[in-house]
Amino acid sequence: MNLKNITYLLLLISFTVFSQVEEVNPPEYIKSITFKSNSSDLGELPIMKLGEPFYIEFDALVDDEPDFYYKIEHYDYNWKESILVKPEFLLGVDNFRIQDYTNSFNTFQMYSHYKLSIPNQQTKSLKVSGNYIISFFDTDGELVFSRKFMIYEDIVTPGIAIKRSRDVSTIQETQTVDIEISSGPQINNPLQTVKALIIQNRNLNTAISNLKPQYTIGNKLIYRYVKETAFPGGNEYLFFETKDVRAATMRVQAIALEDIYQSYLYTDIARKDRPYTYNPDINGQFKIVAIDRDDVSVEADYVQVHFSLDQPEFTNGESIYIYGNYNNYALNEENKMFFNPETGLYHNSMKLKQGFYNYKYVVVDKNGTINEGAISGNFWQTENNYKVLVYYRDLGARYDRIIGFNEVSSTNISN
Repeated sequence: MNLKNITYLLLLISFTVFSQVEEVNPPEYIKSITFKSNSSDLGELPIMKLGEPFYIEFDALVDDEPDFYYKIEHYDYNWKESILVKPEFLLGVDNFRIQDYTNSFNTFQMYSHYKLSIPNQQTKSLKVSGNYIISFFDTDGELVFSRKFMIYEDIVTPGIAIKRSRDVSTIQETQTVDIEISSGPQINNPLQTVKALIIQNRNLNTAISNLKPQYTIGNKLIYRYVKETAFPGGNEYLFFETKDVRAATMRVQAIALEDIYQSYLYTDIARKDRPYTYNPDINGQFKIVAIDRDDVSVEADYVQVHFSLDQPEFTNGESIYIYGNYNNYALNEENKMFFNPETGLYHNSMKLKQGFYNYKYVVVDKNGTINEGAISGNFWQTENNYKVLVYYRDLGARYDRIIGFNEVSSTNISN
């Protein structure tokens, strides 16, 4: 092998080892991916305490009950694969077939509901805290989809305060997150070993990372930035509910039964130039609910939900997407809207399981940049959920631990 080929191989290996991993979104036949624990519904961004049991559920909208296998990997703070070998972070084994699945019952849309519990007979426990990815494969070993999750140790509890922007130019649209972390004697050289991550409304795509303390007071690390920890306030999420497929309620204007039930939502309007109005929401999440059903996991039906938006057509390569936790904030053809010149509206329809859903519209320009406020607007008064994770890598340590977690609402935002 000549020098040129060796150099290329080393660059390829370096890119493979050190590049940041991204989640793989599922194909259209995989729906309703949720993480749950014994105490709560964790949605699409699970953050669990070390040792807490949890499980993952999803539906396969096919008739042949396909087999799925799972693998779990450990990652560092920047979502690069850690150097730990599997026995160091996992007690037991993975790469086993999911055996807990049930066919839907009394539904127009046939599907199989899968449930993977951790721990189980093969995967006894996760031994260390940190970032993880669980990947699901088919019988041919092809990756179907993957999801990130976080495991934390309850060592420190970061203090969080939500403030209006200190930048006068954005004071009407922005919220700033102030953090205070008490390091304690068990944390060595915290200015170098501690990192924080801030997540707004369970959306890792917009999380703020690589934060260093602005200054210290005694054993407290203080993050009190002007711009570095600021998020656009956004607007309260829109919502609809389809728990009763035979009645037009909760922003459903009309229904019809074809091969499956069709739910037509009221036409939405742009809100960026309208006054802020408080409307309780669940910050982008979704809940599977259905009336007169004993087990919604297999008895809730799928509904074709029709969206429409009163918005002039974009003519410079912009696209509009329906955005929310229901698909992990993914942007793909399934949730992309199209403009109909005859109606003068943007339209889309998606197959979603019965339930209560939050969503909003975002604009993606021709360069792929997302503007979450282009249609909904940004308001400092908006109620948002903020989560802070505290990462720690001790001097000489081989992986990043998560040693603290806390979350607050911006309900009590102050100046």
